Amino acid sequence: MPYEEPKLTHRLVLESREKLTVSGVEEVESFDETTIVMDTALGALVVRGEGLHIEKLSLDGGDLAVEGTVESLTYEESRERGGFFSRLWR
Repeated sequence: MPYEEPKLTHRLVLESREKLTVSGVEEVESFDETTIVMDTALGALVVRGEGLHIEKLSLDGGDLAVEGTVESLTYEESRERGGFFSRLWR
């Protein structure tokens, strides 16, 4: 039986809409003060808000901590991997 890398579990904890902790993060696609886009074990997650900043990022453990005012959390359809430039040139 071939070795399979264990899947990360995915969990969201939002405290008072000001502190978000996410586990199961595989990659952060983009971020600024209003939007953070990441790939998680269960699909693409978009965090929207104001004054967002990443307090902690550990891709080895799949953990992300965000502070700021969270206005929405949205899962999107699976997207093509490869980053901004690969999507730009298709």
